[in-house]
Order: sequence, then C-alpha cells, then structure tokens
Amino acid sequence: MVSTRTPGTSRPRGRFTGRSGTPVPPAPAGPSVRYGRLRRGLAPGPFPRQRGGSAPAPPPDRLNPARLASLRRVQVLGCAIAAGWAAAFPLVSNLPNQRLWGTVAAPAYAVAGLFCLVLPRRFAARAAAVAALLGAVLVPLVLLALQGRHQSEVMVVERSAHLLLTTGSPYLPHPAVVTDYDPYLPAMTLFGMPRALFGNGSPAARLAGDARIWFALAFLGCLLASWRLLRPSRDRAPLLPLAALTASPLIALALVVGGVDLPLIGVCCLAMALAERDRTIAAGLVLALACTLKWTAWPALPVAVLLLWRLYGRRPAARAGLTALGAGLVVILPSVLARADALREQVVRFPLGLTAIHTPAGSPLPGKVLAGLGPTGHTVSLALMTVGGAGVTIWLLARPPVSAIAAADLLAGGLAIAFMLAPAGRFGYLALPVVLLIWPRLAARRLSGRRPVPVNCLLARPDPVLPRS
Repeated sequence: MVSTRTPGTSRPRGRFTGRSGTPVPPAPAGPSVRYGRLRRGLAPGPFPRQRGGSAPAPPPDRLNPARLASLRRVQVLGCAIAAGWAAAFPLVSNLPNQRLWGTVAAPAYAVAGLFCLVLPRRFAARAAAVAALLGAVLVPLVLLALQGRHQSEVMVVERSAHLLLTTGSPYLPHPAVVTDYDPYLPAMTLFGMPRALFGNGSPAARLAGDARIWFALAFLGCLLASWRLLRPSRDRAPLLPLAALTASPLIALALVVGGVDLPLIGVCCLAMALAERDRTIAAGLVLALACTLKWTAWPALPVAVLLLWRLYGRRPAARAGLTALGAGLVVILPSVLARADALREQVVRFPLGLTAIHTPAGSPLPGKVLAGLGPTGHTVSLALMTVGGAGVTIWLLARPPVSAIAAADLLAGGLAIAFMLAPAGRFGYLALPVVLLIWPRLAARRLSGRRPVPVNCLLARPDPVLPRS
C-alpha cells in the first residue's frame, strides 16, 4: 500500500483517539534556553519551564566560575586569605567591633580551610561553609546584637524609623553632630521599623529589632531570587554558593558591624536579573526600592532600562522606567514636601563633604586623599568623579548591555569609579561592585557577558526578507 501522508505531518488522528492532523514542527537545532514571557508580534520561543521541570543547561563555559570554585586548592587558598584578612583586624583596627569580629572569624576561617583540606570532596565544601558562616557571621553578630554594639549607621536607621513614626519625617531638622545626619533616602527607614516596634526590653527583642538582621534577610532574599531568574536550569541549589559568599570577609564584616549597604547590593542584582527576564513591572518596582534606599543606586535605573530597550524594545523599557520613577516619587515626595532642606543637606551635601561637619567615612581611597589636600583637592576629586561618570555613561550608550552580567559589569564599573574618587568613602563600599561582578556569573554559570539570545527579544528578529522583483 502506498502512503499518501505528506512528509513532515503526523498521521490523521481523531477527537476521541487523541489524533489530529497538526504538522510536526522541526526540532530546534540548538539547546533550549529559558525565556521571558512572549511579546505580541514576535516569533514564539520554546515553552517556558513549568514548576517541577528542568530545562537543559547551555554548553558549559570553559572557565565556569562554579567549576573553579569547586577546586580544592582554590577553596583552601580562599580560606587562607580570609583567615589572614580577619586576623589583621585585631592588630590594625582601632574599632572594637571590628577587632571582635576578627578575633572570632580568623579561627573559623582556619577551621574551614582545614575542612577543605582533609575532608572528602563531597563533604568538604559544605562543612567549610557552615564553619565559616557560624564563626564569621552568626556568633559575632549575636554577641554584638545582645550587647547593643554596632556602627553608627545602624543607630541612624533605627532612629529614622522612630522619627518617621513620631514626627512624620526621618530627618532631624538641625543636626549638630555627625550621628545626627541621616545620609539615606526615606525607604531605608523600613529596616528600622522592627526596632521601633519591638524595643530593647528583652534579649529576644534586641535580636529581632536589630536592623542588621533585616539588612541580611533582604540581601539573602534578593540574591536567592536573582539566582532563580538567571540560572539556566535547577540542577543546583544556591545555598552553598550563597553561604560561601555571605561568610566571606567582604560580606561577613559588613553584616556583623553595620550591613547598611547589603540591601542595596541585593536589590541591584535582582533588578538586573528581572530586566534580563523581561519582568518590566517587577523590575521597575525593584529599581524604585533601590533608588529610594541610597542615591548611589541611581545609576542602576538607566542601566536596567537600556538593557530592557536593547533586548525587548522601547515599550518595555519605558514601562519599567516610568514605574520606577513613579513609585520612587511616591516614596520620596512626602519627605521633600515636609523637610526639603534637611533632605538636601543630609542626603546630598553631607556624603559629598560639603557640610560643616564631615562624614566619618575615611578610608585612604584616592578621592579621600585628594580631598584632604584642601578645597582645591576637594574640587579635583569631584571633577574626576564627574569625568569618570561621564566616561561610563558614554560607554553605556555606545555599547548597551545585552545580559544581566553585562549590565552588572557596567553598573559595577561606574560605582567603583564613584567610590574610589568620591571625597569620602570606605573600602566597605566596594562590596557592591564586587558582588555585582561575582553573583550573576555564579548564577548564570559563565564568565562572558554575552548570552544566547531569546527568540522573543529584538536581537533574535530575523532580517526582513525583500520581495522578489
């Protein structure tokens, strides 16, 4: 018998037998990639991954960051560097909180390195991460929280929440000393609300109300969410890399003694991941939160908007930008209307060193060294910071990012230049650009900023076919 079935179509199938005459589409040539939602008028991509399923991972990068971190010699070397870094604080720091952290954290890092060296590979990394997390984060944080010891910014955030509830503004009208200044935007008061609600009566209340606990929770939650968005498949849980990053001296010291910049780090990472996945409204809301925490997050807005424009077009980019601006104005406008002078003096002029009382941020970075030479050096520092920002802006416009990694790199470069050349800054501020460089790469499992282009983004549109003459 000769078959009359057209090649490329399935056999005729009826309604009750589960058969239909739908043509069988050809299988995709390359590996499937998880995409964002489909946009009208664009070619459809593979069906989004359902809950409980897993999408095939893309070809592994030759220099996979996760693979490098899994090497035993890399783990031992990292623990040795961390132990040496922590051991230096009791010797060189004049801040008692930092000396306490170094005293407790250095042995913990040494034990973690020993675990990496002697335990079987299957258990070594987990045991080392637990040891470092306990000794470098949990133990010193609980000790300092129960004693009520922290850096001044934690007190400033907790006081701002109390002022907002009692006076309607988080800013003191006439600051007289350094600790009277609040250099943060109004959304930062959210992390001080637990202290205003729980008080300091019992040890449990002191722990639950400590703003550092909520800084850390926001940081961890945002990094977990960005991992889920950027991970090409669910073949690995993020708990181990997140624990290792949190226990590293870069994050552990900041978390234990202050931690005010941790929410900003997490929110910036999450905003770039949402923009890559075309979650425009969510990206706009997250950007609004970032821009109402600290003014240093404002460069994240144009970077994320340009990433959306490059991948998905003007409408998604405009939607995210307008959402961020609208939500940000709703948060900031009440403080502007209530005490505009206090907000300008404390949020803008004080961090730039333009007030009579100077910020205590005094790490020997180039901008701080120049500002210490006098008014001329201060002006040179601001001019260099402006030139550096203009250079990053030109680079951003000339080569807009096409992935969350590329966007995070651009944001990290701009922030690093600003922190290095600002008249006042701390080494701790550099944690933001460092995490922006590391975390998206760990989540996406590649070092390169270029990524497989989704079918539903503008970069995947084929060239128009000219009609035959």
